[in-house]
Amino acid sequence: MTTALVETRDLTRIYGDGEEIRALDGVSLQISHGELVTVMGPSGSGKSTLLNMIGALDQPTSGTVYIDGQDLSKIRNRDTFRARTVGFVFQLHN
Repeated sequence: MTTALVETRDLTRIYGDGEEIRALDGVSLQISHGELVTVMGPSGSGKSTLLNMIGALDQPTSGTVYIDGQDLSKIRNRDTFRARTVGFVFQLHN
C-alpha cells in the first residue's frame, strides 16, 4: 500500500470567541501522488481554511493532516517544512 500524498482525517476548524463558526467539520480526504484535485464551493464553505491546513499555515481545532505520511502536528519547524515540502501561491500576494 502506498502512502497518500495528502490526507486529512476528521479535520475540524472552529473560529470565534463566543459564537462558534465551523469552517470545517469532520473533513476526511486522500489525495494520491499524481492525482489532480479541485476544491470548489461557495464563498464561506471552508476552501481556504482547508488549503491553509494542508499548507501548514493554520492548525486544526481537531483532526489530523498528513503530508506524504508526516503528521503536521508533530512537525516542530513548520517554516522549514513549508520551504522544503509545500508550495503555496496566494490569490492576493500583498
